[in-house]
Amino acid sequence: MTHNTAERTLRGLALGRKSWLFAGSDRGAYRCAFMLTLIATAKLNDIVPQAWLADVLTRIADTPQSQLGELLPWNWSAKIQRNERAAA
Repeated sequence: MTHNTAERTLRGLALGRKSWLFAGSDRGAYRCAFMLTLIATAKLNDIVPQAWLADVLTRIADTPQSQLGELLPWNWSAKIQRNERAAA
């Protein structure tokens, strides 16, 4: 068994490690960790993180609290696929 998949996944984090030492503050470091978590979650759900974040950030202010779950990556992907099938 090899750890190649895990090592490839962490390579992006390791490359930026020196930059992240200077996040500016503890709050900046928490924000960086939060954004990296969102990006990794999108990637795990086979979603382009930039497309998902752009869509979510434009829609989140108008979304009722009861429907925020629809903006999660795994629900967002299913909704996009349904919309594409309906358009076809």
